[in-house]
Amino acid sequence: MALNLQAEIVVHANNQIGEGPLWDPVDQCLYWVDITRKRIHHYHPVSGETSCHEVDQYISAIVPTQIRGTFLCAMKDGFYKLDLLTGTKEHIVNPEPDTPNNRFNDGKCDPAGRFFAGTMDMNIKPHAGALYCLDAEHGCKKMLSNITISNGLAWSLDGETMYYIDTASAEIAAYSYDLNSGSLGERRSIAVIPSEDGSPDGMTIDCEGMLWIALWGGGKVIRLNPATGERMASVTVPASQVASCTFGGENLDELYITTAAAFLSKERLASEPLAGSLFRVKTGVRGVEAHAFAARTSSSA
Repeated sequence: MALNLQAEIVVHANNQIGEGPLWDPVDQCLYWVDITRKRIHHYHPVSGETSCHEVDQYISAIVPTQIRGTFLCAMKDGFYKLDLLTGTKEHIVNPEPDTPNNRFNDGKCDPAGRFFAGTMDMNIKPHAGALYCLDAEHGCKKMLSNITISNGLAWSLDGETMYYIDTASAEIAAYSYDLNSGSLGERRSIAVIPSEDGSPDGMTIDCEGMLWIALWGGGKVIRLNPATGERMASVTVPASQVASCTFGGENLDELYITTAAAFLSKERLASEPLAGSLFRVKTGVRGVEAHAFAARTSSSA
């Protein structure tokens, strides 16, 4: 029988699209983004303090580098390096200069430090997006095409499988993965989420190799066994548009969950006063630290 958990609010963030949660184990704090409000949020659980850094375009994912306070970001028109301490931003590459109606969505680093992030059409035009990989030399390669809403990413504990979600497909897919070359191999389907449960969105993995998947429109996060497709746990969230999740906390056993208020009618917003907030739940299992972007040299990201 699947375990049932209940998430509790930790920050009344009022995000339009809260995405990309990232735990910093050094400073023991959480970062996440609000895509359409062009903000990076920061939350320190010990003090309860929050802060916000505004950028000049849509931002959908941030990943750590080996330099404290410096991140790589997936933004409206490509990959950037951002120093939050100085506020400086450096454009790296735009892999889709001829598709101005596309923007980047979810992204993460693989265990070798490559930055994977995918795109989508802002009007959700079918198959208009793609998945890209940015390597340590800032070379950018298209990994998958014909993607509608590029979303959740995770790698197996041995690095030999990449898990991936194109939300429009309702499917959690697995690709064999060569960690040395960063290449994708054979694809298989792990599970398809029934429409009544919502749509699969962001995703993370725990230390037992199980996937935790946010269900947009479903008001929950589920824990899934990628070997069998079995649902092992469900976390109820008091907001229907659950966007993403990641593990954090001193023992890396707290699941932080981001949500969205965008697209909800006035009536729905009135019935969901916590929509767009940040939530947390004790899971009883530890997560895995986020992988940092691999630096080209010891002094650069």
